[in-house]
Amino acid sequence: MDSVLVHVISCPNASATTGGNLWRSKHSTEKIYSTSSCASKALQNKRKIQMEYNLLRFQQPTLNHHYKSTERGHVYQESNIKYVVKAVSKPSFDYEPPTSNSKNMLESIKNFLAAFYWFCYPYTMVGRTLSTISACLIAVEKSSDISPLFFIGLLQALVPYTFLDVYINGVNQLSDLEIDKINKPHLPLASGQLSFTTGFIIAALSLILSFWLSWIIGSWPLIWSIVSCFTLWTAYSINVPFLRWKRHPLLAAMCIFLSFTIISPVTFFLHMQTFVFKRPVVFPRSLVFLIVFMSFYSVGIALFKDIPDIEGDKKFGIHSFSARFGQKQVFWICVLLFETAFGVALLAGATSSCLWIKIATGLGHAALASILWYQAKYVDLTSKASVRSFYMLIWKLLFTSYFLIPLIR
Repeated sequence: MDSVLVHVISCPNASATTGGNLWRSKHSTEKIYSTSSCASKALQNKRKIQMEYNLLRFQQPTLNHHYKSTERGHVYQESNIKYVVKAVSKPSFDYEPPTSNSKNMLESIKNFLAAFYWFCYPYTMVGRTLSTISACLIAVEKSSDISPLFFIGLLQALVPYTFLDVYINGVNQLSDLEIDKINKPHLPLASGQLSFTTGFIIAALSLILSFWLSWIIGSWPLIWSIVSCFTLWTAYSINVPFLRWKRHPLLAAMCIFLSFTIISPVTFFLHMQTFVFKRPVVFPRSLVFLIVFMSFYSVGIALFKDIPDIEGDKKFGIHSFSARFGQKQVFWICVLLFETAFGVALLAGATSSCLWIKIATGLGHAALASILWYQAKYVDLTSKASVRSFYMLIWKLLFTSYFLIPLIR
């Protein structure tokens, strides 16, 4: 447009027609240019608005999105746009802090260890450990026997048996999975915290380690102890023809009696006496007393452990003494057996030639018997929680006795 104006000014002799034509041409050009410019700007604004809208739509895919824009008095409005979100598995390139992954891993490890802890039946493992220590202490004849050699021999007995305990408790839970869903739903296999395959692998590896370690150690009393307990407790739990002895009350009681009364105390003592101290085989007074004491106490445990499980046992055809004769009658028979065991311990301590042994063992077992009798009067046999609480008390009293028994000489 500027070039046209310059041309008109620089030609003074141009005719009016020419000037008129030039003016009309200029006016038309300005009009066309103005129209084209407006259309172009409108198109650019529209494209810009559309791009901004698409960008916002991409960044914020909400279910109800409202977008509104104004151009030269015209209103563009889009409302109530509904989007359906479809979950599609795509690789994520978002950065995840290492601390988050570490936290999840630590949480998984923590949950697994908690489930493994209950898979091992910790109270039975503690009882086995204390019984091992008690039997090994019976082999101690003088204070100089408490030496590094003694502790090495003690570890040689404890470590293989710890793995064997994991196997025994594991195979029992694997075999009783459906029963435990009724009787003990808190256990890791019954609750689903551990899978059946995981439990099987743990039990199998534990058994292999137990046999391998006992063979490496080379103590024949320990090897015979591992083999004997493996045989008894596998026959007790596994559901195959001629086994599953827990279905028969007498066979079940025999497994517990032989394991707690004969195999464990005798073989642990002989391991320490013959393999560690290299002494001849003897049966001291303390060992005889331990066998008599455990004869009563182990039978009481064998009978009592089925009292809270009567519901599931009846459903799956396990005819325990509690299922046959009733919980109350079996309960008081068990209390009588426990009290008899403490009475035997009190008499054994009283016959000792040492005064302080008489006082310690006599008062100790008298106190244990009193606690047992007092708590037995308040057990509610209709409450599983009450019965299980008393069952745990039985184990705690036994743990205390394991410290007193080696004192009797």
